[in-house]
Amino acid sequence: DPMSILSGPPMSQETITLLTVLVPIIGSMTIPLAGLISRAARSVWAAALGAATSVLAMSLLPRALAGGETVVRKNLVLGLDFILLIDPLSIFMACVSSFVGFLIIVYSIGYVRDEENQNEYYLLVVLFIGSMMGLVFSGNLIFLYLFWEIIAICCWRLIGFYRLKEHVKKADKAFLITFFGAVVMLLGFILIYGQTGSFDLTVMRGLPVSGTAVLLILFGMFSKSATVPLHTWLPDAGVAPTTVTALLHAAVLVKIGVYAFARLFVYGFRVPEGWADALPWIAVVSSLVAAAAATVENDFKRILAYSTVSQIGYIFLGYAVLTDAGVTGSTLFILMHGLAKAGLFLCAGIVIHATHKRDIREMGGLFKSMPLTALSFLFCAFSVIGIPPFGGFFSKFLVIMGTVKAGRVGVAAVALFTAVLTMFYLLRVFSQVFLGEVKAPAHEGTRSMVAVVSILAVLSLVAGLLIAYPSVLAETATAHLMGWLK
Repeated sequence: DPMSILSGPPMSQETITLLTVLVPIIGSMTIPLAGLISRAARSVWAAALGAATSVLAMSLLPRALAGGETVVRKNLVLGLDFILLIDPLSIFMACVSSFVGFLIIVYSIGYVRDEENQNEYYLLVVLFIGSMMGLVFSGNLIFLYLFWEIIAICCWRLIGFYRLKEHVKKADKAFLITFFGAVVMLLGFILIYGQTGSFDLTVMRGLPVSGTAVLLILFGMFSKSATVPLHTWLPDAGVAPTTVTALLHAAVLVKIGVYAFARLFVYGFRVPEGWADALPWIAVVSSLVAAAAATVENDFKRILAYSTVSQIGYIFLGYAVLTDAGVTGSTLFILMHGLAKAGLFLCAGIVIHATHKRDIREMGGLFKSMPLTALSFLFCAFSVIGIPPFGGFFSKFLVIMGTVKAGRVGVAAVALFTAVLTMFYLLRVFSQVFLGEVKAPAHEGTRSMVAVVSILAVLSLVAGLLIAYPSVLAETATAHLMGWLK
């Protein structure tokens, strides 16, 4: 019983996990109170909550490396037990999301400095991170759905942050697509309850479920992870402040669908034969279509948004082929893509903030005036493309290798071709924006902004050079996830 833990000996991992979820959720409600003191107090308090969440999540890392799982269960009514599932995958995901979330809050201090309604902004960003922690550790399908919807509401308000009519329309579109998807997914959960008599994920490991339930659940996941054809809301979400798009695309939001996919279809129940064959193709075709869209787009943030849809396809692919290499690659991909894509978006934010333009054809020659931003962009782009020794190379290599090992050579060939397209459009952006003659004069961003993109760029390289460390964690997570398949 989690309540008795709190009165017991010093911090146990159950208490730490509870705090990882509760500190940002309850803390977010106190942000407007800090705002009454001063603007600085509010920013510092929001950053402190982000830092605390990240430190709490990271203090669970030794637990993750030990393998196995701990289940904390609080019995409520009608099978709706509050279950925390503490295992290598949930700890890994919590660490990545909370760390990138914290860096985004620090960057925000310089970025939304002159905006109105900052109370709402910081409250929603911190609540978003807290709900993400809740979703990651949820061992009950209904609680998973609940946190999923709180995240949707946070995103809806954040995408329409500037309150322009056009922006509110796009925020509504994002909300409606993901909300509709989530309701369909809930139907799938109810079907599973009908078949297994439980919402508890730890009970249904290895149980077969119907194809209809799988279809309904996938619809929800694909809507949230912006998989083609349910991807249209994500490029439109670029109207939000860049910090929000970085949060949505890089770190957190679109990874929810992939995380739920791993939690349900790799860790959880058995997928029917036909679906197991179709899933890798769905993933890789989505990846290819989005990469093709990115090559013809000229809006800076939309190119990066399509790129996200494309990279998410790789993560789905690794989890869908169900080989050790593929699953390990996908888990690493969550970390590498989180670091590098957050870096790319935040670099774009600095450029757009300085030039007040979003069309890359109207930019050029910014390397001279913003060398740190330019180099950070290049480093992060190398990681997303998958150039060794950057972190993204290892994750992409493992996913494609895992696909070949599963005997899906055709799928692997399409994935490789998509990687070539990725190189084409990201280097095109770099040369248009940072090289050539100067079209719009600009200056480097504020210190907090430049510091954050530099940290993300360096981490994208260091994560590759020290790949042994994250890969141990990813392999432990894979062994645990796939335990029942062996």
